[in-house]
Amino acid sequence: MHAMNDTLRLAVVGHTNTGKTSLLRTLARDVGFGEVSDCAGTTRHVEGLRLMADGLPAAELFDTPGMEDAIALLEFSDGLVAAGERVDGPERVARFLASEAARGRFEQEAKVLRQMLASDAALYVIDARDPVLPKHRDELELLAACARPVLPVLNFVAAPNARVADWRAALARLGLHAVVSFDTVAPPLDGERELFDTLATLIHAHRPRLQALIDARAREADARREAAQRLVAELLVELAARRDRIDEPAGEASEAALKAAVERLHAVVRAREQACVDAVLRLYRFRPDDARLDELPLADGRWEDDLFNPETLRQMGVRLGTGAAAGAAAGVGVDLMVGGITLGAAAALGALAGGLWQTFGHYGERIAARLRGHRELTVDDAILRIVALRQRELLAALEGRGHAAMQPIELGRAAATVAPAVESAVDPVVRQWRSGALPAALGRARAHPEWAGEAADADKDEAIAELLAALA
Repeated sequence: MHAMNDTLRLAVVGHTNTGKTSLLRTLARDVGFGEVSDCAGTTRHVEGLRLMADGLPAAELFDTPGMEDAIALLEFSDGLVAAGERVDGPERVARFLASEAARGRFEQEAKVLRQMLASDAALYVIDARDPVLPKHRDELELLAACARPVLPVLNFVAAPNARVADWRAALARLGLHAVVSFDTVAPPLDGERELFDTLATLIHAHRPRLQALIDARAREADARREAAQRLVAELLVELAARRDRIDEPAGEASEAALKAAVERLHAVVRAREQACVDAVLRLYRFRPDDARLDELPLADGRWEDDLFNPETLRQMGVRLGTGAAAGAAAGVGVDLMVGGITLGAAAALGALAGGLWQTFGHYGERIAARLRGHRELTVDDAILRIVALRQRELLAALEGRGHAAMQPIELGRAAATVAPAVESAVDPVVRQWRSGALPAALGRARAHPEWAGEAADADKDEAIAELLAALA
């Protein structure tokens, strides 16, 4: 084998349209690598990419054109050997590459074989939906002549018409017993590890570099998953904290104002959720249109005086010890909350509107607004449940999605409740979000409208961290 540095060089080879470029897209997590198409022979030249492990190059993979006429090439190369002449595989390949045919009729195959000779090993990509044919045997014979280890990779194994057993049996008859199933559209969660582990058994000298790649990618996957869950937790906390203040007119005007307010809030929630989806897709290195959200149901929203929220009372109670004036003002505020609007004098209302704002910040401002005839509209619990469920659905789909997938993820409208007979069979986390108590962190967020913004807040960060466990 030719002299190499520590970077493993892999040729990705196979018949036309078997998913070679798709495999590289998925391994590189790059939807923009190469061109993926149902048309045969899309790749016409060699393209390469590098996989890194902890900032160091671990493997270089080279996408090659499809082998279109292996049967004729094998016959041609046999004709380059004189009767009785003993020529090994690499020499036979070298004679072909030096011929005019390598620059003409068999130009594409020549590109493949040159890359094979320049590589440490090859991944032979197979469309498992195809029947096993003589041309495949001839392709493997040509590749074997390059004297490089070949690892067959069965692609599209998730298709209902995949012939996995047929292919494994055929490869075994050719002495290829190390075979990996790796669907580039829906790869198994441990598929990448299995591929590199199996490859390490074929090229032992590169095992340390491959192991470093496996370990680095596992850490990257954990960090990516945690970052995605944090994005969702931030979304839920900010939606729970959000409150829109509107006037409260009487009669039909009140109904129209409510409808308009709900529609505005709906648009805000929808835009904020879409922003989260976009951020998660970027994190997983997918395109913005790789996921589609159904419209959220236009619920009635929540008319709620969250000044009764225990978190609000607790925080106001903490401030009771700040002085006699603060204590007196807090007493008035608490009386209003637990007993309704009991102060009728205009002077008292004015004093309260000014004094509470200064003493209790946004809590006093909200009490004053309530006295002036304003209401607050917040995001309904059912909407929070739906958002949480379909964001978890998105994360699960991305974990099992290859970067060669062409169909977008359709995120349906997640129901908050299901029939009891079905509920018992559901994932416990999903069941909790559908019908169980919402996490306490969201209850605390209800009392903190300032958390609806992006400003840094230690208590908000604590609530987000707590919520992560409920999303795992």
